[in-house]
Amino acid sequence: MTSLADVSAASGSRASNKPANKASQSQGLLLFKLNHTQLFALGTLKIRELVPFIPLTKLPNSHSAIKGTATVRGSTIPVIDMAQAIGFKGVDDNELDKCYIIITDCQRMLIGFIVRSIEKIIECNWRDIMPPSSTLGSNAYLTGVTRVDERIVQLLDVELLLSKIFPDDPTANRPILTDVQREQLKPLNILLVDDSMVARKQLSDALDSFNIPYQVTSDGHEALAMMKQSAADNKAIDILVSDIEMPGLDGYELAFEVKNDAAIAKAYIILHTSLSSEISVSQATQVGANEALTKFDARELIDAMLRGAQSFQSTD
Repeated sequence: MTSLADVSAASGSRASNKPANKASQSQGLLLFKLNHTQLFALGTLKIRELVPFIPLTKLPNSHSAIKGTATVRGSTIPVIDMAQAIGFKGVDDNELDKCYIIITDCQRMLIGFIVRSIEKIIECNWRDIMPPSSTLGSNAYLTGVTRVDERIVQLLDVELLLSKIFPDDPTANRPILTDVQREQLKPLNILLVDDSMVARKQLSDALDSFNIPYQVTSDGHEALAMMKQSAADNKAIDILVSDIEMPGLDGYELAFEVKNDAAIAKAYIILHTSLSSEISVSQATQVGANEALTKFDARELIDAMLRGAQSFQSTD
């Protein structure tokens, strides 16, 4: 088994978890290939370890992209052919001995992804990652695009990929609100920010089920502009719910900018992330966020919003 530190050292780069501050966030990216030409990437905070391909146990009646399960450090983990899952040619049996399995810790699940080759780990500034073109459509498994050594690197949307393979029961995680709680949230101006289409839908569905109004955007820069405009219109945003990992302006920077602008600083900030990482949560408090959640749990999100609503009542 190979740690990220081993791959990083071999590549001459180093992934780091730097404290959040006004400076733009640096994100470690693991570069890999799913075919013989294109480069893809995942943030290193999502990755637990890299494993040279090991024999898998078949999983009956599973999605065709799930190639089986592997036992890694005592945990049984479903393993997905990532190329097949996003619509590329899947890995042939005679290629497997050259492949790696990327073990990820994402959305409270350990998942393995088969990739054809591992390139290296780099550090990338979030400001250098651009949103994917809107012409790609709703089924593009990308959250951003950047360049490394003049080569295009595509950041994969793990949430979207997992939602196709493990579709949620829309009623399974629906919270229950009392009439009093619902009325506490309805008057508030709520803004949701997430670059993942799947995550935006999950956040929106949680509020739509209670007819609670909100605004939503996929971009941190746009969110900041919306907050400033709302304040200028005397309709300041009360609750900001933002993803942490976003191209352009990430959640840490967005929270920092909000707290350092008196016109919008009163917003109750809830940062959320697909990472099962205490590091991400602890950094959130450094930039002024009121709470940080591991997404997605609708009950936890609504509870955090209610705490925000109560904080406004206590200051009235």
